[in-house]
Amino acid sequence: MNHQIGTDEAEKIIREYADMIFRIALHNVKNAADAEDIFQEVCIALITKNPPVENKEYLRRWLIRVTINKCNSFHRLFWQKNTESIEEHTELESPHQKEVMEELWQLPKNDRNIIYLYYYESYTIAEIAEILKKNPNTVSSVLQRARKKLRKILLEGGYNNA
Repeated sequence: MNHQIGTDEAEKIIREYADMIFRIALHNVKNAADAEDIFQEVCIALITKNPPVENKEYLRRWLIRVTINKCNSFHRLFWQKNTESIEEHTELESPHQKEVMEELWQLPKNDRNIIYLYYYESYTIAEIAEILKKNPNTVSSVLQRARKKLRKILLEGGYNNA
């Protein structure tokens, strides 16, 4: 029972999820201007793809998946050599969180997304698997490896891909 999303309904949805969409985009592209572009693309997708809006959790997951997909497309299409520091555009609650976010950037993108969804968006492994269309066991394994990598970065001050 999909109905066409009207302008008022789309604005309401965007207002409700704008911070989450922008944070995920910024988390992936490291540049506020590019994150804003991705945010706009997600808004357009919301209107043109017309996802079911009756189920709020489904809609939230749909928006996360679309945002991550738009970020992946962005990375495939453009090689970004000059990026702005994430510090300039994020207002985290404590200096410790800024430090952790900086360290998180050293992880591979897939690891970062899973860590972010698990710890910052509070999704379960099963929910992350559904959002990213991956096997829950794979998500669990990536999460465990990413935790070890992040722990090494935080304790030893660096991560080596080897």
